[in-house]
Amino acid sequence: MAKSIKNVVLVGPMGSGKTSVGRRLACVLKRDFFDTDFEIVTRTGVAIDYIFDIEGESGFRQREIQILKDLCKIPNIVIATGGGIVIKETNRALLKKECFVVYLSSSVEQLVKRTAQSKARPLLEQSDDREKTLRDLLEAREGFYQEVADVVVGTTSKKLYAIINEIKKAVNK
Repeated sequence: MAKSIKNVVLVGPMGSGKTSVGRRLACVLKRDFFDTDFEIVTRTGVAIDYIFDIEGESGFRQREIQILKDLCKIPNIVIATGGGIVIKETNRALLKKECFVVYLSSSVEQLVKRTAQSKARPLLEQSDDREKTLRDLLEAREGFYQEVADVVVGTTSKKLYAIINEIKKAVNK
């Protein structure tokens, strides 16, 4: 009897590569790819920073909960999540129960580099010190990432194909 195939969900801080890795991983695993932030933008018709401006972070987090619930109902997919999805206990419980979770871990220096050009990250846009903000967010969320992770994959100084291969091996165990 074939084992049921869980959705593969990528968690980690902003800039850790969840969307880039997720897109490529979905191709390699021959699965559809979804990004929770993109799905929120598609459903609302507005940018995430606009949702933050109008509804605050709490309004955005409520939308994130609903998107994750909806995506988890779709079988055999790869999901890239927003960096803060692990904040809510509801999401952590769902991830642990329903999904194979990969925590993409990165150094703060790498995150600073990868987010340097981005203008669509509300929690960074409000900050005068992006490195401190990233460090604080990572410190606050690290335990949650570890809690939900079935496997932790370091992405610092690794090529995309190496990250994909590591995840593929873990998924196929």
